[in-house]
Amino acid sequence: MKRPLRKVSGRISATVTNALEVARMGGLETGEEPAPYAVVAHSRVYRLRRYFPTEAPLDKSVLLVPPLMLTADVYDVSPQASAVRTLRAHGIDPWLVDFGSPEKEPGGLERDLADHVVAVSEAVDKVREVTGRDVHLAGYSQGGMFCYQTAAYRRSKGIASLITFGSPIDLRGAIPLGIPENVAVKGAGFLADNVLRKTSVPGWATRTGFRLLDPVKSLQQRTDFLMALHDREALLPREGQRRYLMSDGWVAWPGPALAEFMNQFLVHNRMLKGGFTIGDQLVTLADIDSPVLTFVGEADEIAPPDAVRPIRKAAPRPDIYEMSLLAGHFGLVVGKSAMTKTWPVVAEWIAWVSGGREGAPPEAISLVGSETAEPAPPVAPAPSERVDLVVAAGTAAARSLVNSAAKSARGFGRLAKVTSTQSRRLSRIRRIDEHTRLSLALLFDEQARRAPQNVCFLFEDRAFTYADVKDRIDNVVKGLLNEKVRAGEHVGVLMGTRPTALGVIAALNRIGAVAVMLRPGGDTLLELELGEVVRVITDPEHADVDTGGRPVHSFVLDRPGETVDDTPTLERPGNDVRVPDWYSPNPGKGGDLAFILFGGDYSHPRVLRITNGRFALSAFGMATSAMLTNADTVYSINPLHHPSGLLTSVGGAAAGGARLAMASGLDPETSWSEIRRYGVTIVSYTWAQLRDLVNAPPHPGEHDHSIRFFVGSGIPRSLLRRVVERFAPAGVLDFWATSEGEAILANIDAGKPGSLGRPLPGSAEVRVVRWDAEAGEIVTGPDGYAIECGVDEVGLLLARIGPASATTAPPLRNVFERDDRWFSSDSLVRRDADGDHWLIDLLNTLVRTNDGVVYSLPITAAIGKLPAVDLAITYNLPAPAGRDMAVTAVVLCEGETLTATDLDSALAGLDATSRPSLVGVVNEIPMTEFHRPIAGPLRDKAIPASTAKRVVFYRDDSTGLYAPFTRTVRKRWFP
Repeated sequence: MKRPLRKVSGRISATVTNALEVARMGGLETGEEPAPYAVVAHSRVYRLRRYFPTEAPLDKSVLLVPPLMLTADVYDVSPQASAVRTLRAHGIDPWLVDFGSPEKEPGGLERDLADHVVAVSEAVDKVREVTGRDVHLAGYSQGGMFCYQTAAYRRSKGIASLITFGSPIDLRGAIPLGIPENVAVKGAGFLADNVLRKTSVPGWATRTGFRLLDPVKSLQQRTDFLMALHDREALLPREGQRRYLMSDGWVAWPGPALAEFMNQFLVHNRMLKGGFTIGDQLVTLADIDSPVLTFVGEADEIAPPDAVRPIRKAAPRPDIYEMSLLAGHFGLVVGKSAMTKTWPVVAEWIAWVSGGREGAPPEAISLVGSETAEPAPPVAPAPSERVDLVVAAGTAAARSLVNSAAKSARGFGRLAKVTSTQSRRLSRIRRIDEHTRLSLALLFDEQARRAPQNVCFLFEDRAFTYADVKDRIDNVVKGLLNEKVRAGEHVGVLMGTRPTALGVIAALNRIGAVAVMLRPGGDTLLELELGEVVRVITDPEHADVDTGGRPVHSFVLDRPGETVDDTPTLERPGNDVRVPDWYSPNPGKGGDLAFILFGGDYSHPRVLRITNGRFALSAFGMATSAMLTNADTVYSINPLHHPSGLLTSVGGAAAGGARLAMASGLDPETSWSEIRRYGVTIVSYTWAQLRDLVNAPPHPGEHDHSIRFFVGSGIPRSLLRRVVERFAPAGVLDFWATSEGEAILANIDAGKPGSLGRPLPGSAEVRVVRWDAEAGEIVTGPDGYAIECGVDEVGLLLARIGPASATTAPPLRNVFERDDRWFSSDSLVRRDADGDHWLIDLLNTLVRTNDGVVYSLPITAAIGKLPAVDLAITYNLPAPAGRDMAVTAVVLCEGETLTATDLDSALAGLDATSRPSLVGVVNEIPMTEFHRPIAGPLRDKAIPASTAKRVVFYRDDSTGLYAPFTRTVRKRWFP
């Protein structure tokens, strides 16, 4: 009896003694010493450690990066849980980036994301300098995210490989506790913008937050420790690890860095999409080409597998390998399994990559996306860690239930968000009239006031915030006022694609002047005359333009206040310009003329007068139809002097608070890299502009791209089909607008490809009236008013001229009632039972044959449905006898052929007299500068007979079917 009592008494005594030590010292004294290291470099942000400095250097090394919320000792928790000791034992020389404890470092709590990424990049250079070799860069949790970001920032220069442990790419997949995505994103955005930029998160708060992610496991760990408190010898081997994770390892998280982390990578998900910024430099993981090894914890609740594995989508270029472990987040790098499985595999990986990847990779890893390699099964944990996994599995199950319950809520949340956002925009569109104060410059001011630090403009890998853009516009305004530019004055703008041009246009708009967008390469003198231009602003490339004596102000680019080659810049920072008393920023109203653009070819320019109201309709129409938010990036591939560049791209981005990325064109070789680097979600286009992208060979950047919509107008049916097929899930949002006036139609129904859609709310009223094609006039009733068409009846589309409209063509008056005014679109359409409009033809492309009028566009659309067809155009050609005949020219996709049977099938839905007389395969269809197919050069060429190399078919009037246009038939047709 005495022995059991003595045993119990001893356990109590040992428990009390150990408890007092824990209370006094924070834990049990182990007598353990950390692994030796020397600080070989340091800056205000980091210290570079080299471990085991007195031992002989090894020929393979790794640079370790910790996450912000943990100290750098996460890689050396104790001798039993030391990554650096294990690596050294396996022949790897460990280096480490130590960010220190920010709360103890001068300015540490003010560090931002760029500070840390640049610090890691500098450390890479230091290690390369010392070792003479490229660096294997390894990071845990957010440290792994820093590794990805640094590799992208450097475009993999000097980085031999990347190794990450539980490092999420898609943070939307790491939202804890089943919180609905829209709630988490909105909450994170609010915290980032309103709280974290001004404060920091202390270490105790981070530690508590992580415990709350898995409260059951946290409670069990504390209970296990208390229950074993009597057995000091059993606790000591794990005491260092316990103290680190429970108290000693946590440090403060700098507010600015956390704000950027949440804003860029959770709210906007730019690790996955691309387009995040390091300082003002644009970065995308798609620029990484170093091989990647990622460790995935199947029981990781902090960085779940679904959040980690999208590295394949974000970085399509490098080979990516994976090791899956049945472990939680900390178990990937700390604990017995990490010492026996994780770090030995890391050493094998480094040796394999350093040896040129000859032979087989480490057995425990698998190549992601390989069609031949079987994924390696998750590696089982050590027995001592299995209890943790049972608890983690229970937490995961609970999380799954909560997620299932929240699924419907998330759906309703997204719907509510979209409805709320678009309702506000639609309401604003409906309020636009000739008295509404609204302009491009005002939109920039509104966004700068709402979110000054949000990125506004992206150009040549640099990012400019709304605050930056507003400051620059204001400085240009002062320069313009100093040159006596006045409200209402017509000022020519002749500039290339760059931020300066956008600043000049917005500055003129802010003053209330009219920006006349001159076309480089056009007939400048003629456009100056048509635009009633008083003075011209150019960039240096166009400074020697002949303006017929008008003053020229050359804008020195990107050098505010400087004088270059005796040319002063218009941009005037500071307060040295006296602002005239009459100046009031953004005076423009809906009915005021804001821009003059030019359409047509260079020798016969057509004036397009754009009011502030018309600009606003286009801008908000684009933002509403594409559901733009500040998470979007609009990729403009057309210049500012083109309606697509100014009205759709610039206007839509400004109205939607989205980022605008401006390129000088769509080059398949470079555009995908830019799309990934900018994080593009919307690509603008005109006519057949996307054709080069569709016809180009597959590019690594197009896989798992971030594009939601291609937005533009006039896309041919054949091209639309191939764009949707190749770049799914991206859709095509096609607009149609009158060249003047305020009529805008948009097709937002994916089930009706090729439709013009319906009028945007707030745009001009449209009606379809009967049209006598032979007589070329509107059909009127006995009362003299126009007769509206019924459902599916082809007629002329008219748009009502509102008070804010500006047109050069004479209006049509008294069309439906006395004194009304309408604008002819010169387009024949039909309206279906749903109210959607379908373009049938333009008045100037009708084909007048002996059998009557033939509509060209239905023919082109029907033939364009054939999978073999790349592009087609239908036009009129003088017939051998009598009136014109319809001819269709076809360009085939590479390697495809066209048969008479194909044509019979494609055109079966048209009446025999509505089909083309001839269909010929050509090498290319001529296009305008902005990719609109034109028939003129084709019409000037004779139609050849069909041969093996030249495929031409004719419609046999006796059968209605198509047959080869042989020499015999040709002679009969053209004697």
